[in-house]
Amino acid sequence: MKLENKIAEELKRVLDKLGYEIKLDEIVIEHSKTREHGDYAANIAMRLAKVAHKSPRLVAEEIVNNFKLEEVEKIEVAGPGFINFFINLKSLQAVVKEVIKEGKKYGQLTYGNGTKVNVEYVSANPTGDLHLGHARGAAVGDSLVRVLRKCGFDVTAEYYINDGGNQVDNLAKSLLARYKEACGLGKQEMPENGYYGKDVIRIAKSIYKAEGDRLLPLSEDEQLKYLKEKGIQAMFAQIVKDLKKFGVEFDVFSSENKIRQDGKVEEVKAELKPMCYEQDGATYLKTIQDGDDKDRVIVKSDGSYTYLLPDIAYHKTKYDRGFDQIIDVFGADHHGYIARLKSSMKSLGYDPEKIGIVIIQMVRLFKDGQEYKMSKRTGNAVSMRELISDVGVSATRYYFVTRSGSSHLDFDIDLAKSLSSDNPVYYAMYSHARLVSMLDSAKLKGLTIDKSAYLLTEPVEIELLKTIAGFQDAILEAGLTREPYKITIYIQKLASQINEFYTKCRVLDEGNPDLSASRLALCKASAQTLKNALDLIGVKAPNRM
Repeated sequence: MKLENKIAEELKRVLDKLGYEIKLDEIVIEHSKTREHGDYAANIAMRLAKVAHKSPRLVAEEIVNNFKLEEVEKIEVAGPGFINFFINLKSLQAVVKEVIKEGKKYGQLTYGNGTKVNVEYVSANPTGDLHLGHARGAAVGDSLVRVLRKCGFDVTAEYYINDGGNQVDNLAKSLLARYKEACGLGKQEMPENGYYGKDVIRIAKSIYKAEGDRLLPLSEDEQLKYLKEKGIQAMFAQIVKDLKKFGVEFDVFSSENKIRQDGKVEEVKAELKPMCYEQDGATYLKTIQDGDDKDRVIVKSDGSYTYLLPDIAYHKTKYDRGFDQIIDVFGADHHGYIARLKSSMKSLGYDPEKIGIVIIQMVRLFKDGQEYKMSKRTGNAVSMRELISDVGVSATRYYFVTRSGSSHLDFDIDLAKSLSSDNPVYYAMYSHARLVSMLDSAKLKGLTIDKSAYLLTEPVEIELLKTIAGFQDAILEAGLTREPYKITIYIQKLASQINEFYTKCRVLDEGNPDLSASRLALCKASAQTLKNALDLIGVKAPNRM
C-alpha cells in the first residue's frame, strides 16, 4: 500500500476516534514542496475547524497526539494548522526492494477492481492514410488504455470502422476515376468531395494490375460496389499495418456497415420514434432538452441516415455489451457531438453519464522553422507513416502525449530528432541507457547490489526514492483524469532526478563496496521505474544509445 494511503487511513481512524465525520476519499495527502516541511502534508485540520468550532491548530494538535504509524518518524503542526509528516527513512529505502522484486509489474494498482471500460479511438474513415490528428489520437488513446489497465480496470480497446455512408461512396467514385485513368482512358474528372491522395492512385493501379480492364463493361453501380469493397479492404489493411508499427493494437473492430446490415440502425430508429418529430420530410431527434443547441436530424428528407443515427446504434451496442464506462477519443471537430450523443443514450433509457469524451486537438508540424500544411484531399498531407519513418515511433508517441489532448500541439521535427537534453524523449531514453550502462560496469568490476539500500541517506537519493515511491500516484492521477500527458511530466521529473543523482553521487566505488551496493540498487530500481513509465506511453527504454 502506498504511504499516502497509509497516512490517509490512519488519519481516518484518528478522526473517527475523535468524533469527526469525514470520508476517506475526502482526506487529501500532498507531497511537501521542501524537505524542511516533511515528506507529506495535510490540511484536514483547517477543513474540520469550522465544523468543530475550534481553531485549526487545536484540531491539528488533537490529530497529532493520536496519530500512530510505523512509517512516519515524526509528525508536527505547522503554520495555521498544516500537519507535516516526516517519513521513516527505512520506509523510503524499502521501495528499492519492492521495485526490484516486482519488476515490470511495479506500479500496478487494483483501484479499478476489474471495472469494464471501453475506449474507442482513432476510428478513422477507411478513405486514406492516417494523418497527424489520427496519429495523436492513436498515441493518446493507446496510452490511456495502458494507464487504465495499470490502474486495475478491465479495458477493451476498440476501433469503429466508418465503412458506411457518404465517405466510402466518395472513395469508390474517386477509385473509379483513377481506375479509368489506369486503363488508359485519359484524365478523368474527380467527383465532388473526392479523394486526391496518392494512396487512392496506388489502390486503383493495384486493382487494374489484378483485374485489367474487366470492370469497364460493367454498369457504374456494379463498378462502384466492387471498388468500394476493394477500396475499404485495402485502405483498412494499410491503416491496421501502420497502427501496429506505431505500437497500437485493438481488441475489437466494429463495422458501421455490419451494424446497418444487422438491422441495428432500424431498431434504434424505431426505439427513438417517441422522441422524434417530422419536419420538411426529415426526422428530428429532440436533443435540445438535454443541453444540445438544437434538435438533430437523424433521417434526411431523402430517407438516408445522417451520421448520428448509425452512431447511436453503435453506442447502444457498447451499453448492451455491459461496459461500466465508455470513453470516446474524438477529434476537435466532434466537440459539439457530446451533448447530442448523451441525449440520444438517455432517450434510449441508458445512463448518459457512463459516456466520457476525450477531445484531441489539431497538430501543427514544423521543420526548419516552417509549418507543413495538412489537407488530406489535396494530396499534400503528411501521413503518420511518413512522420514515424522520419522521426521514429518512440519520439513521435512521446511528443503526442506531452500535452493534454484538448490543447493544440506544435510538433517540432528538428527537436524531436535532436540528440540533446533539450529533447525530452532523448533525455528520458538516455537516462535509462545511462543506468543500464552503470549496472553493466558494476558487474565487470565485481560490485554487487544490496536491495535493502540502507546506506541511501543523501538528500538527492531521498528525493529520488520519493519520486519512485510516487509512481502509483502519477498513474492513478493520469487514469482518473484521463490525461496520459501526466505520465510524461512524471517521466521528466524522474529522469531529471536520476541525472542529478548520477552527477552528485559516486556509484562505482570499489573502495566503498557497501555504499556502492546501495546505490546500484537505487540505479536498478530507477531504471525499472523509468522503463515502466515509458511503457505506459508506448515508448522504448533502450539499453544503449
